[in-house]
Amino acid sequence: MRVIKVLFFVALSSLLLSGCMSTRHVLGQDDIDYEKASGGGRYSILQDHAPTGDIKVDHLPDLVPKWEPKSRGGNKSSYKVWGKTYRVMDSAEGYVAEGTASWYGNKFHGHKTSNGEIYDMYSFSAAHKSLPLPTYLKVTNLENQRSVIVRVNDRGPFHGDRLIDLSYAAAARLDYHKKGLARVRIEAITPAQGQTYNPNSTVVNNTANVVQTQLAKASLPSSANIAAASGVNFTHLQLGAFSSEESAERLKQKLFEAFDTSIKITANKQRDGLYKVLVGPYDDANELSNWQKKLQQEGFENPVRVILLP
Repeated sequence: MRVIKVLFFVALSSLLLSGCMSTRHVLGQDDIDYEKASGGGRYSILQDHAPTGDIKVDHLPDLVPKWEPKSRGGNKSSYKVWGKTYRVMDSAEGYVAEGTASWYGNKFHGHKTSNGEIYDMYSFSAAHKSLPLPTYLKVTNLENQRSVIVRVNDRGPFHGDRLIDLSYAAAARLDYHKKGLARVRIEAITPAQGQTYNPNSTVVNNTANVVQTQLAKASLPSSANIAAASGVNFTHLQLGAFSSEESAERLKQKLFEAFDTSIKITANKQRDGLYKVLVGPYDDANELSNWQKKLQQEGFENPVRVILLP
């Protein structure tokens, strides 16, 4: 009888122990998800969490984007995660998107990122499913208009419809680290080789068929000043650049709903593979400026002045 009791106690203890190792209490799902939660045994922490205490990020210096060659790791044309295939963009130039941002922290801290670097949750970095590694992004929290520049050196997020995973420090700079999620706009910053990013200037690329301000990369007044100084006449306003045609069509529909037939819109695929939504053309600089103001008043922020060459 004593032997039976001992065996029962051992069996019960084993069951409880396996229950503690289960991911049901961590993820609210079945034990089979342990493989995903642990990254195939890579991570000892199953559920990500913030660092202990409330960190301060005001003292952290802003990143200064510069040209960098593509990383050896993390830039295959396509890759597969948990049975789903993702494709990597050839270039980040002109990339603008809006969506949900999450953050990742202590679970991944000190582990290698997709391009082989070490993840540091106290630096301004990010994970994205399809941008080349590395890519610099300006990320804006659409709820409070706070912005931060991050460097994408990792892949993800691979759950839900989230657009980007920011490091914990970047999420804190945008003030959504306690909420967990935020609606953001991300804009690629792509300096030319040998150049660094200057937020107070606009680079005009005369070698491409589309001559445009690099990335909503400068304030609108700066664009206008440079255009006047160089004799450049902008012809269109770019409202967005998307990797999917569906997203571009949604923005196009919103513009029609706001302005009906008074607005001239084109949405087509460019050489860089992005679907760009453009308003115009405008022969007169004053007319272009007036439409810029109209768009902003209707909530279409940061229309970028561009030139389309014939």
